[in-house]
Amino acid sequence: MTRTSLELRIVPDPQRIDADAWNALHARQAAPTPFMRHEYLAALHASGSATEQTGWTPAFATLWRGSELVGACPLYLKSHSYGEYVFDWAWANAYEQHGLRYYPKALVAVPFTPVPGARLMAVDAPTRLALVQSLMAWASDNDLSSLHLLFGQEEDIAACEAAGLMLRHTVQFHWENMHPASKDSALPYRDFDDFLAALNQEKRKKIRQERRKVAESGVRFRWARGADIRGTDWDFFYRCYARTYREHGNPPYLTRDFFHRMATQLPDAWLLFVAEREGRPMACSLIGLGADAAGRGIAYGRYWGALERVDCLHFEACYYQPIEWCIANQVHRFEGGAQGEHKMARALMPVKTSSAHWLAHPAFADAVERFLEREDVGVSAYLSELGERSPFRT
Repeated sequence: MTRTSLELRIVPDPQRIDADAWNALHARQAAPTPFMRHEYLAALHASGSATEQTGWTPAFATLWRGSELVGACPLYLKSHSYGEYVFDWAWANAYEQHGLRYYPKALVAVPFTPVPGARLMAVDAPTRLALVQSLMAWASDNDLSSLHLLFGQEEDIAACEAAGLMLRHTVQFHWENMHPASKDSALPYRDFDDFLAALNQEKRKKIRQERRKVAESGVRFRWARGADIRGTDWDFFYRCYARTYREHGNPPYLTRDFFHRMATQLPDAWLLFVAEREGRPMACSLIGLGADAAGRGIAYGRYWGALERVDCLHFEACYYQPIEWCIANQVHRFEGGAQGEHKMARALMPVKTSSAHWLAHPAFADAVERFLEREDVGVSAYLSELGERSPFRT
């Protein structure tokens, strides 16, 4: 198949893309996530969360062979670098200092969602390469400074590298429902105590102390999934979520309407833990749910918030409750989200994530490439250091 047999079409509103065709293409990918489904992406736009007014101008890319959709990706024109979790502020500042325009830039990503997975959806590897090459040509034709792909699956990164994009690596922390000594048999944990028994004495003792503090404060948890999450639960969650952002001096990225759309259009993708004291809700955490291409369950730590201060409540709501639920429900992996070395003490282990970048200006591209080479050495050393600090028993 040649690139000339394909046609790139840019769609300014994801709601104008056929949802069934998009989701069918997504289901064929090696690393699907609920955050790349049409419902999720369209809700970001329709709810006012990711729009031109908030700095995310949708320009979704679709690749066609005749009447068949063979490739697609969420594409945005960005007027800033907020909500991305792969930081290029220094690059933008360098452009500005030299009198050059960095924004708008082209971005292939899921807004506000640093979850690794499929980005360049395609029917096969040659089509995926053709898609990224078409995106580069489109960015060049529209005089954009750069093209960036964030948190891609392995197949995406391979296509980007083949197309000449520069690679950048960061670190996340993920938990696996598998005894560390049973890599061949992939033996899952029987229960939370079985998980604790796999940790060294220091970490095991620390987790028990943290859980005891929360329990002795009178906090109890309940959970609800999908349609069982009540409207009042969603309202309480959003109150906590918005408060967390405002405590850090920022408005929340996502609107209440976005979560209303999730509750009605993608309910099975959500699991809510609610912390209560004396029957009154006081904190919560929201977890995303999906499955990999092999059908194994994956949980994604997404949002949390609290109306009251309780020592170690964050660890209980965001790590221990989800891990305990994953073990009970035979979920294969729990991804803890961006950054956070403290997660290792809770047995979330370091994982390398990747992004890809193309800069139109040759001199700046050369400078960034040299920077990324140095940065990659540091990331590799950091991963090696973390690997020597395993919380598991030796």
